[in-house]
Amino acid sequence: MKKLALHWQILIGMALGVIFGLVANTLGFQEFTIDWVKPFGSIFINLLKLIAIPLIIASLIKGVSDLQDISKLSQMGGRTLGIYVLTTVIAVTIGLVIVNIAKPGNSISEDTRKELIASFSGDAQKKIDDAAKTQSKGPLQPLVDLVPSNIFAATTSNRNMLQVIFFVVFLGIGLILIEKEKAKPVKDFFDSLNEVILKLIDLIMMAAPYGVFALLASLIVEAPSWDIFLALIKYSLCVILGLAIMTFVFYPFLVKTFTKKGFSFFMRGISPAQLLAFSTSSSAATLPVTMERVEEHLGVEKEVTSFVLPIGATVNMDGTSLYQAVAAVFIAQAFGIELTIGDQLTIVMTATLASIGSAAVPGAGMVMLVIVLGAIGVPEFGLALIFAVDRPLDMCRTVVNVTGDACVSMLVAKSVGKLGDPKIKNWDDNYKTT
Repeated sequence: MKKLALHWQILIGMALGVIFGLVANTLGFQEFTIDWVKPFGSIFINLLKLIAIPLIIASLIKGVSDLQDISKLSQMGGRTLGIYVLTTVIAVTIGLVIVNIAKPGNSISEDTRKELIASFSGDAQKKIDDAAKTQSKGPLQPLVDLVPSNIFAATTSNRNMLQVIFFVVFLGIGLILIEKEKAKPVKDFFDSLNEVILKLIDLIMMAAPYGVFALLASLIVEAPSWDIFLALIKYSLCVILGLAIMTFVFYPFLVKTFTKKGFSFFMRGISPAQLLAFSTSSSAATLPVTMERVEEHLGVEKEVTSFVLPIGATVNMDGTSLYQAVAAVFIAQAFGIELTIGDQLTIVMTATLASIGSAAVPGAGMVMLVIVLGAIGVPEFGLALIFAVDRPLDMCRTVVNVTGDACVSMLVAKSVGKLGDPKIKNWDDNYKTT
């Protein structure tokens, strides 16, 4: 018998967790669930937290050091990175605007919120204490905190992830600037380490069905309220709205404005890659198709696609960054935690930088969300609230990631005179400019 795909296993685990939690409430098995089921959810969360720092170190050093071709293509490289970072910041901002206006986490009743806070009282109180300390610091303290005095001390806590990212980017720049022969051993080590970390993520995600089962079962036992699911629906709609704005408004607007190519031309050209991205939830797996569509159907020369798109699959995760922003604020709202402007700016910085090191494989976005939550002091166990809908949203945000890569490749190609007519024309010529 053919083994079920992982996402179906996760959905089944999720459904069984909900059913188990409801039955446990009915039969009075709450204590049993908390003592014998919840620990497996805790182990799963700890595994995600465990892999977060190694993942960001290995992936980000690989991503930055791979940009050594900028020495040959400095103009193209600078524009590529600049546009990627800009679109990511805009994606995060769109997500924050939507979630702050809609406030999906506020749909949770005060009684349920108190139960959630009671379940994670230590984390919540830590957030309150940290907020009080922050108020007494100067306006440039976040900038000071960005630079670690001891990188080994910084790696001991996920709350210091921005410091780790700063050091890793700094190290990556150093690898680019020294001779390739001397950088090669270090780069080879981190390339290999990155492959090992990706394999560990695969192993961790194999435990996801059981982790999700335990998390949702314990969540329902500890906070048995249907308003959580209503809030979850609103949260999903916020994410989908943001992703739709990026895919159908923002990227086509950029293409139309800077390349004079119309909506139909762009969407028809990239749609097969979008469908593959939706089905695989992997920018890396979709990369060959993305390159073919961008070269053959969008008119971008191979010199540009071979440089811009592989980098995009590593460092350009607009959909993932938008989702992380919405998820982080939603979880904070669910716990009744007020995020300051400084916290939300931290989300922008962390989600943007974390996207650079986010592996282009299913499930990596959830690991990166641990980084974002840790950076603003929101309890990581809040991941349990969004696991139920993470898989379909992962499929949707991968579509945005791939669409963003194609859009940026067209913009860069236009800026360096490498954008021409499609090599394959299988639709009406009017679509080129309409």
